[in-house]
Amino acid sequence: MDTTVTLRNLHPSDSIPELTRLLHAAYAELAALGFNYTATDQSDAVTQKRISGGRCIVAAMGQAVVGTVLYKSPGLGSGSPHFARPDIASLHQFAVAPAFQAQGIGAMLLDFVEAAARADKATALALDTSEGASKLIAWYARRGFQFVEFAQWTGKTYRSVILSKDLHATAVDGHEAWDES
Repeated sequence: MDTTVTLRNLHPSDSIPELTRLLHAAYAELAALGFNYTATDQSDAVTQKRISGGRCIVAAMGQAVVGTVLYKSPGLGSGSPHFARPDIASLHQFAVAPAFQAQGIGAMLLDFVEAAARADKATALALDTSEGASKLIAWYARRGFQFVEFAQWTGKTYRSVILSKDLHATAVDGHEAWDES
């Protein structure tokens, strides 16, 4: 198997059921902690609907999709006062397959969306996660994200923290390969 990681847009030929399975697997540890993130058990139809609301980027090794993130340009966010600001870009459905975690793929995906947000003239990049997901919050903090506000999403058993990264800071020098196809 080719071990080179390439970031690219989700292709129409990519399998939505496979993407959904990747999300389920990546979020399983969080589900086991009692956090009912949408990605823990969403249907293929929900995956398709969610990706239609932004730009779905995948990390691929050869033909295998091993990671994903949904990027929303400034002005496309909603649900919280910070997300709804017209100068804020956001990321969602951020996942790396468990067998490929802790290998820098998540960092590559995050570097990419930070660069995309800068190119879109966003002032900040925002995301949300459960306030109880301490490992994730610590990782995001190391990446420059800071707490902005709390949100309680309908149907969720946990309160979310909205984290945001000021994009006026120096850009991260990403080393990822990008395939325009």
